[in-house]
Amino acid sequence: MDVSVLGPLTLRQGDQSAVPSAMKPRKVLSLLLLHDGRMVPVQSLMAELWGEGPPRTGLTTLQTYVLHLRKLLAQALGVPPAAVARDVLQTRPGGYALVLRYGQLDVHRYRDLVAAGEHALEVGDERAADAAFRRALSIWQGPALVDVTPHGRPLQAEVARLEQSRLTVTERSIETRLRLGGHQEALSDLASLVVEHRFHEGMHGQYMLALHRSGQRTRALAVYQRLRLAMTEELGLEPSAKLQRLQQAVLASDPRLDYEAGAPGRGPVVA
Repeated sequence: MDVSVLGPLTLRQGDQSAVPSAMKPRKVLSLLLLHDGRMVPVQSLMAELWGEGPPRTGLTTLQTYVLHLRKLLAQALGVPPAAVARDVLQTRPGGYALVLRYGQLDVHRYRDLVAAGEHALEVGDERAADAAFRRALSIWQGPALVDVTPHGRPLQAEVARLEQSRLTVTERSIETRLRLGGHQEALSDLASLVVEHRFHEGMHGQYMLALHRSGQRTRALAVYQRLRLAMTEELGLEPSAKLQRLQQAVLASDPRLDYEAGAPGRGPVVA
């Protein structure tokens, strides 16, 4: 099976889809997939479907959704529903679990590539890290479960965890690219990212550094001023001391900010 949650929800065996058309069964499927073989309590599934006020028939309706999912899985896999109940969508004490082989879910591949990138950084192979982080991010096809809405609290929590990981890996990927001298290439990505993440100081710092290294010191300083204005007016906060030091380093044309070929291990910002 090919199963994706990093973007639209898909669960496919060849040309046969096992994703239900109705939204509530899609939510059940999504929550089961994000728990990746771990038991999801009935209470969590009902909270996803109906919040704090499930109907009196909620448990029976949930059981109907599970039966429907098993039927779709059986059709896609070409096996009897009893085999799906035994091996794939299992009833466990207190809830249900959806069991996949490792690698069938896109999150498996994503996490493996992130781990490979982190390991490459640990051993000093920044080119391998750059390649691994880029491949990890390329797995994403949009916001997680973009077509399963609105999210209840259980799904919100799981999706938020994935999106935070994506943001962290994006920042790590750009940091690695800057260490390798890819400041020109990173500019377009960073221009978009600082608009999307208006108060993310790390990405603003990366954008300032990339602009500075590309000979655009005035624009780098303007990025800082826009962020500072937005933070003071909307949050009542000043940029962090680290970002302030970076601004001062740009003002002074501090040579420590410049990229040096053959020295990929040097840090991307002033500490």
